[in-house]
Order: sequence, then structure tokens, then C-alpha cells
Amino acid sequence: MAAILWLLALGTVVYCFLILVAVYRYLSVPPPAGTEHPPISILKPLKGVDLELEANLRTAFEQDYKGDWEIVFALADASDPAAQTVAKLQDEFPRVHSRLLIVGEPAYANAKVWSLEKLCAAAEHDLVVMSDSDIRVTPSMLSTIAAEFSSNPKLGLATCPYRAVGGPSLWSQTEALGMNTEFISGVLVARMLEGMNFTLGPTVAARKMAIAAAGGWAALQNYLAEDFVLGQRATAKGWRSILSSYVVEHRIGSEDLAKNFAHRLRWNRSTRRSRPFGYIGQLFTNPLPLFLAVWPLTGFELGFLGAAIMLRLTVAFAAQNGVLNDQFRPRDFYQLPLQDFLSFGFWIAGFFGNTVHWRGRVYRLHRDGTFTLVGTA
Repeated sequence: MAAILWLLALGTVVYCFLILVAVYRYLSVPPPAGTEHPPISILKPLKGVDLELEANLRTAFEQDYKGDWEIVFALADASDPAAQTVAKLQDEFPRVHSRLLIVGEPAYANAKVWSLEKLCAAAEHDLVVMSDSDIRVTPSMLSTIAAEFSSNPKLGLATCPYRAVGGPSLWSQTEALGMNTEFISGVLVARMLEGMNFTLGPTVAARKMAIAAAGGWAALQNYLAEDFVLGQRATAKGWRSILSSYVVEHRIGSEDLAKNFAHRLRWNRSTRRSRPFGYIGQLFTNPLPLFLAVWPLTGFELGFLGAAIMLRLTVAFAAQNGVLNDQFRPRDFYQLPLQDFLSFGFWIAGFFGNTVHWRGRVYRLHRDGTFTLVGTA
């Protein structure tokens, strides 16, 4: 057992150094200096009024882009209060071409896929930026994405890294810290070792032709992690996928303990089915639990524990500050250990159970990553 623990600890150290190399590799790629401005459609599936929805959507209207562009929103029901928010912003920005689609109740298990299918069909332009309602951007987003796509005609998809911003609750703050350190680190290492043969996150840019090559939205209707599968299938057809140089801001809100834990469990159960071997490898992504398990074998040597903590903080700082341009705050020093232990616990929990709760509905997950509706929560 002692030998196994030492090997696991060594694996964690190796993984930490891989993160540092992956951060360097990502930052060493200069943003493209494209001069073309292809027409772009921003697609926004909505449901209900999330925290700070108006402020989030306003940033989509504030784009400083020289080419033609539009924003297309989708709601299942015209009575949804989000329609009033959209109308208010349309009045505030009359020169921005924007539309609201009423797409009806979803016929697919994944309601977001249903909305995206309708949005893509209605979009006037081939290049689309699919962005969730809790995303904030700067006016340069479209220009940066346009430069990346215009510089490579075989580029079909681009995932925007995201800087998570939690609310006042401890649970949302620790989850945001996990996204800004653990999650982005895993994406960077996967990018370095496997290539970006996937897409992830709340903002993905794509050519319609690449989506069609992946089988179209109808082929993704029963997948919970539809963004991941989209990237897999499109790259398998020869399209290139990248991790964009543009970082968006993900406002995750302030869930209470029960909702936050349900969200984390859903994420882990879904990830285990989307990337089963990669999910096992996540054992090394939470260093502190493994280092503490080994610590007694050193005779509780404080030097070992101090070195382990410094390594963890260094890796977290590189990902959060270096890649996401997010300042490492004093509270992160005590929240990071809490996040590591929470994440480790949910990683274990992800191996058990096959149901998830999502937007008031209960779904059963299947081994191939698909899911079916089984009831309401």
C-alpha cells in the first residue's frame, strides 16, 4: 500500500509539471493578426432570468466588429420573462441586428440542442458563436474569433477558455476556483497530449459546415455533453478544433449547498461517460488529498507538506493568472484545499449512480454518454 501511495504521489507531481508545460505551450502561440471580417451570428439559447442576465447579454450587443454580425436568441415560450430582457436590450441597441425565436417545447432530451438546431437554421451567417446566457465578453470577442477562423479555412471549431466568477456563497466560490485551476489545467494538458479533438465550455465558435459534418444537431439530441461529442465528431471528419486565445467570463451565480452539489455530481457522472479513461486519470488532478495520504509515510515531515502545497499553488497560479488573467486572491489560499477535497470526493461519487438532475428534470445516463428523461424533480 505504501508503494502504491508513493507512485500515486509521483504521478501527481508529474501531472503538475505537465500543467506548467501545457500553460507555456498555450501562451507561446501568438493570437492571429487576421485582417478579414467574415459575417458572424451570435446564438443565445435562453431559459428564465438568470442572475445578472441583462448585464451578461448587454456585452453581446456591445461588440466592436467591422464585419456584418447579428444576435439570435431562442426561447421555448414567449411568456418566459427573459423575453422582456431581450426586448429591453433591443430597444437600447437599435442598430444591432437581433432577433428572438420562439422554438416551442423541446422535442429532444437535450433542450439546449433543440434550441441550437433552430438557432443555426435561422442564423444568416456560416460562422456562429454559441454562447450561454451566463457569459460576459469584451467588445473585442468577435474580432478575435474572426481572426482565428479567417487565418485557417480548415478550422471548424474553437472553444473559448472561461474565467469563472462565483457569487457570494462559499460553494460557488470554490467551484469557480476549481474551474479556474483544476478544470482549465486538465483542458490544457489534454490539448498538449491529445490535441483539441473536442470542444467544451459555455462558448464555442463553429462553422455550420463543421456542425453538419458531425451529423448535425439531431445526431446530438440525446447527449448531455453535446459540446464534447460535437468536437469529437467534427475533428474525426477532418475539421480542426482549437482552444481559442479569447477568454470569456462565466458568471456561475451563487447556488446553495444542495444545488451546487447536485450540479457537481451531474458534471462528474456526465464526464465519466464522455471520457471514461480520462475520468480515471482525474485521480491526479487533485494533488492535496494524495499528498496528505503520503505525508504520514514521511514521518509527518513538514518540509514534504510545504513543498507539496507550494507545488499546488504554483500550478494553480500559472493556470488562473497566466491563462485566464484572473488574480489569485488571499481567500484562494484556504479555499483551494477545500476545493481539492470537494473535487476529489465528487470524483469518487461520479463512479456511482446513473441519474442526474437538470433544470427541474431527472435523466438517466447511459454508458455511451446519451441520456433519457425519466421524470421531473
